[in-house]
Amino acid sequence: MNISTAAKLADLPVKTVRYYADIGLVVESGRSESGYRVYDDVALRKLAFIRKARAIGFSIDECRELIGLYQDSARSSADVKRIAGHRLEQIEAKQQELASLHHELSRLIASCRGDERADCPIIDFLG
Repeated sequence: MNISTAAKLADLPVKTVRYYADIGLVVESGRSESGYRVYDDVALRKLAFIRKARAIGFSIDECRELIGLYQDSARSSADVKRIAGHRLEQIEAKQQELASLHHELSRLIASCRGDERADCPIIDFLG
């Protein structure tokens, strides 16, 4: 199938599919007579795999490692679990950061009168 069809079936933009091929994350199965990239079912499954992994927030390098494990029937699930555990730690750290920001901004908003006066604790904090 051509790149447009592969992109549509994998629910990815054509530009993204081209990028993944250019960096070797997915390999085109060949070129058409007119020189266009052609993808097979194996590449399509990899594209869908990468789309899902990226949606969870795995980096390109992590996707590369996960694709390697996906293709390795002798893989250890411990390796996959390690990568996923690292991603979960990143998400939890981001949640803590967002909770702290939420608390601070809520405190600032509560301390601001929001009237016609010029004094504002939010501006004071930012300044």
